[in-house]
Amino acid sequence: MPTVASIMAELKKKGKESTRKIYARHGMATENMYGVSVADLKVIAKTIKGQQALACELYETGNLDAMYLAGMVADGSKMSAKELNAWADGAANLQMIAEYTVPWVTMENSRARELALQWMKSKKERVACAGWCTYSGLVATKPDDALDLAEIESLLRAVVKGIKGAQNRVRYTMNGFVISVGSYVKPLSKQAKAAARQVGAVSVDVGDTACNVPLATAYIEKIEAAGRVGEKRKTIRC
Repeated sequence: MPTVASIMAELKKKGKESTRKIYARHGMATENMYGVSVADLKVIAKTIKGQQALACELYETGNLDAMYLAGMVADGSKMSAKELNAWADGAANLQMIAEYTVPWVTMENSRARELALQWMKSKKERVACAGWCTYSGLVATKPDDALDLAEIESLLRAVVKGIKGAQNRVRYTMNGFVISVGSYVKPLSKQAKAAARQVGAVSVDVGDTACNVPLATAYIEKIEAAGRVGEKRKTIRC
């Protein structure tokens, strides 16, 4: 039976310094990570699928590889709001966890929208990022008639008003929210494009990388040109 100790030993064995350096260039804290590739993590995830308690214990190690693996295995619908808040708080200095892992599991929870709105207001950068990414996930996967369109329109206005003064990665995730609304919520396509024009180019420190911040107007126009506006995703998990 797999244990935290046995999984951590396997992660350590599969870790690579080259992967750690890639994460470091993206601005993540690498002191507590082995540098396991996502491909290797997926293989391990299959061996512990459905082991909720183990997933939660792995997240609590604070090791990035283990935390990302935990997000692949955990069922967010079985987690309490207290547990999800702890996951969001635990993602400090780890954008990969805040912007992917935490939203993945939160999306599966009945309180996802409530938590997203709560986190967006946080002064903690990673928590706020988790909030915007979670809500982006909701608009990408939920039918339009299951969304609060007035609330989403209000959030678009909040992005326009607050993005310039927001923290670094929060700017990135706010921009992503505008793109998500413009891409997935057909009734608000016009409003999202208007917000994108007002936001314009967003400046974000992406570390020592060649990564670019998507221009929301161009991204939405590309989706429009392909005739894919309003096409929902089944999941936001990678």
